[in-house]
Amino acid sequence: MIKAENISKSFGLVKALHSVSLTVKENELFGLIGPDGAGKSTLFRILATLLIPDQGKASVIGYDTIKNYRQIRMLLGYMPGRFSLYPDLTVEENLAFYASVFGTSVRQHYQLIEPVYKQLEPFRNRRAAQLSGGMKQKLALSCALIHRPKILLLDEPTTGVDAVSRKEFWELLSGIRQAGITILVSTPYMDEANLCDRIALFQDGQILSIDTPANIVADYELHLCAVKAPDKYLLLKTLRSWPNTYSAYPFGDAVHLSTTYKINNNELKQYLTHHALPGSQIMSINAGIEDRFLELLHQKTLTHA
Repeated sequence: MIKAENISKSFGLVKALHSVSLTVKENELFGLIGPDGAGKSTLFRILATLLIPDQGKASVIGYDTIKNYRQIRMLLGYMPGRFSLYPDLTVEENLAFYASVFGTSVRQHYQLIEPVYKQLEPFRNRRAAQLSGGMKQKLALSCALIHRPKILLLDEPTTGVDAVSRKEFWELLSGIRQAGITILVSTPYMDEANLCDRIALFQDGQILSIDTPANIVADYELHLCAVKAPDKYLLLKTLRSWPNTYSAYPFGDAVHLSTTYKINNNELKQYLTHHALPGSQIMSINAGIEDRFLELLHQKTLTHA
C-alpha cells in the first residue's frame, strides 16, 4: 500500500531524512516510533504529496507521489500533527466542508465515522476552537475519514492529549482498521508501539529497526536491571562510572542498567555503598521497546565515536 525507497530530504543544512526505506502492507497498522525532530512528519508530508524528496521515491497504492499526486490525495486521509481544521466553524460545519471537498456527504459515510462522531455529537454546534484537546483530535480524525480513504496517515495524533483520550483514540483506530483501512501512525510514545502490527524505530532521520514490536524486543541481547536509590542523580552518575556498565538511563523512579553479562548483585551493591548509596535496590527485569530503542541509539553512538 505504501512504499518508500531511499528517501532523503534536507532543509538547508538540516538533514531531515537519510535514505529511508519502508513498506506498509494492506490493512496493516504500522507505527513510526521516535522523538520529536526524528523526521517522522517530513516523511508523512512526502507520502501525503505535500513535499518532494531530494532523493529516492515513494508510492501509495502504486501511484508515484510526484507524478500522480492528484490520484493519491483522493485515496488518503491525512491528519497532521498540528490541529489544522477551521477553528471558527462548528463541529458539524467542519465535517460538512471536508465532505464537500471530496464530493461526498456526512450521511454517505456516516457508518464509518459513527464510533468517533458519537463522542462529538453533544458538541456538534460548538466551534472547533472551543473543543478540548481530545475532542479536537476526534474531530480531525472524523474529517480525515469522511471520504472513506484507503489509507489513513496520522501524524502524532495523541500528542498533547490526556491518558484517557489516548486510550480511547487507539480503540477507535482498532475499529477503523476492521473496516479495511490501512493505517500509518507516528508517535513519540514508546508504550503505543505495542498497539501496532509493525513498527519502525526512528531517530535523526534514519530507521534504526523495522519489525513487529515483539521481534524488536526479542533482539535485545543485554542483561537488564532496574536499580533504585533515594538520590537518583548520584545513582545514575555512579552507575555510568561502574566499569561493568554498558549503558544506564533513567526510567521513572529507577535507573535501567544494562550489562553484557549477568551481574553479581552483591558486587554492585558493594560498589554503590562505597559511593555513598547504601541500601540500593536491584531487580532483574525484561526489556521493553524503549530499552531496545536506547540500545540501538547507544550502538549508533559507539559506531560513530
